[in-house]
Amino acid sequence: MFDIFLYPVSAILWFWHTVFGALLNPDSGTAWVLAIVFLVFTIRTLLIRPALSQVRAGRRTQELAPQLKKIREKYGKDRRRMAQEIQKLHADNGTSPFGGCLPALLQIPVFLSLYWVLRDFTPGATANHVFDRAGVESFLNADLFGAKLGNWVSQPAADLAAFGTGRPAMLAVGVPLMLIAGAATFLSLRMSHRMSLRRQTEMDPRMAGLSRTMMYLAPIGMLGSGLFFPVPIGVLLYFLASNVWTFGQQHVLTAKVDREEAAREKPRRKAVTPRPGQKPEKP
Repeated sequence: MFDIFLYPVSAILWFWHTVFGALLNPDSGTAWVLAIVFLVFTIRTLLIRPALSQVRAGRRTQELAPQLKKIREKYGKDRRRMAQEIQKLHADNGTSPFGGCLPALLQIPVFLSLYWVLRDFTPGATANHVFDRAGVESFLNADLFGAKLGNWVSQPAADLAAFGTGRPAMLAVGVPLMLIAGAATFLSLRMSHRMSLRRQTEMDPRMAGLSRTMMYLAPIGMLGSGLFFPVPIGVLLYFLASNVWTFGQQHVLTAKVDREEAAREKPRRKAVTPRPGQKPEKP
């Protein structure tokens, strides 16, 4: 199903591994780590436009929140009429109730492809999309401070020993990756939560509580999945790079949308504010 995404994603990984392999030892862990990180950065750069559209759509939805609340209170018992009024409100304001969802849905296949390309580096595999057998073996033999990129923390000790690594090395590398990735996730969710509270004076208490809960559950889930599920070190690197990128991107895109809104508000303020000594015009 995802082959249409898997081959391009693996091709980008192959490109960056070729670049860093030419500068370093192609079988070294450093070359593979940099290839994974730049793979994530390349994909996320290509997805900046839909991410920006998602931020803009979220802002427009927040601006309509008070009117949406009134419609739900007025037509709460008449679902059909409520849906019609909400659709009319969005049409009048040039927005869409799905404006914030569609960009996120576009990103899901790409992110899943990133994950599965890294998961498909398995022992005995003769190929991994654009990678041949030599490429698969190079990835499986690469390590980061003694932790093999293709192995995971919860793997049986005998399997780890067969690949030339052990539980202490896996924990020493895996746990810091999980903690940093979890911290980046927490900071990103906290920023989103605070922005929602700042811009919505009448935010639904249930939604605020859910947002606050997710702010703490997501980092815990990151740590738990890395410790108890078959998540290779290479995939943890992907999570780390992706979550750190998300945190930085959130700051940049939020600042950009803030500037856009300030630019739209400035002419309005000039139009309604009389000059010193000028008699205000009657509406």
